[in-house]
Amino acid sequence: MAIIINIDVMLAKRKMSVTELSERVGITMANLSNFKNGKAKAIRLTTLEAICKALECQPRDLLEYKGEDYVQ
Repeated sequence: MAIIINIDVMLAKRKMSVTELSERVGITMANLSNFKNGKAKAIRLTTLEAICKALECQPRDLLEYKGEDYVQ
């Protein structure tokens, strides 16, 4: 089972840097990088909401569920 984080796709669509997103959301670059790279074990809904607001997107645009057979 895997949850894929697609922040890079949305950043490219919005022509926004990771630094700009971290500033808009109010989280550290380290925390955003951990989330972006799939290393975070959890994310607060308030943080997810802030990311969606900054990127003008829905949570489904950022998160994708892959089943047990998924190989990266």
